[in-house]
Amino acid sequence: MVFDCGVWCAKYLLCIFNFIFFLLGTIIFGVGLWLAVDKHSLIALLKLVESERIEQFTQPQAIEQLAYVLLVIGAVMFFMSFLGYLGAMRESRCLLSTYGTFLILLLIAEIVAGGLGAFFKDKVRAESKNFLQTTITSYSLGENVDATSLMWNQLMGNFGCCGINDYHDFDASPAWVNGKGNRTIPDACCILKDVAKLVPRDEDCATNPSDSNSFYKKGCYEVFTEWLIRQRELVIVAIAVGIVHLVLIILAFALCKAFAKYNDMRL
Repeated sequence: MVFDCGVWCAKYLLCIFNFIFFLLGTIIFGVGLWLAVDKHSLIALLKLVESERIEQFTQPQAIEQLAYVLLVIGAVMFFMSFLGYLGAMRESRCLLSTYGTFLILLLIAEIVAGGLGAFFKDKVRAESKNFLQTTITSYSLGENVDATSLMWNQLMGNFGCCGINDYHDFDASPAWVNGKGNRTIPDACCILKDVAKLVPRDEDCATNPSDSNSFYKKGCYEVFTEWLIRQRELVIVAIAVGIVHLVLIILAFALCKAFAKYNDMRL
C-alpha cells in the first residue's frame, strides 16, 4: 500500500521503537529462562570474576528469584512490542488498536498511581513501610541468603542505615533471631571499612553497637526517601519515559486512522 511521507515515517518509527523493545524483551526473557533452568552455570561463571561484590549475588536462591522477575519483565516487553511491530508492518488496525489500548491502560495506571501517591502521602508511607516490614521478616545470615537479604545488605551498606526505622526491625525475622548468635545488629548496619565485603570498621560493632561505630538507630526508609528526592535524574528519566509512552500511543492510533482512510479510498 502506498502512503504519503508522514504515514510512512510514522509506520517505520513505530516499527523501530518496538523492534528495539522486542529485542530487549527477548534478551531479558532468555536470560531469565537460562537462570531458571541452569542457575549453576551462572554461579560458576561469576565465580571466575574476582569481585567480592559479585560473589554476594551467587546464591542459588537469589538467582532463582531474579530469574522469575526477568521472565515476567521480558514476557511483558515481548508481548507488547510484538503487537506494535506486527501491527505496523502488517498494517493491521486490529493489532494496532489492541496495542494502543494496552498502552493507554498502562498510562492510566501510572497516572492513577502517581495521583494517589500525591494525595494520600501518609497512607502511601504507611503502606510502603508495611511492605518493607514483610520483606525484612525473611532476612537471614549465612551462605544461602535470598535476594531480599542481599538487597537489605546492599541498601544498608551503601546508604549507612539499619532496618526500616532502626535495628529493632530485625527482631521480626525468625531466621535472624535464631542465627544471629551474640550479634545485636547485622554487619551491614555498622560503619564499614569495606562496603563490598561488608567488613565493619570496628570488630565489636555487631555485638556492641553505638552511635560512633554504627548506624543502628538510623532507619533506611527516611534515608532512602531523602536520597530519592535529591535525584533529579530520576525525574528526567520519568518524564522521558512518559513522553515516549505518549508518542507510541499517538503513532498507533494515527496509523489506525491512516490505514482506515486508505482502505476506504481503495474501495
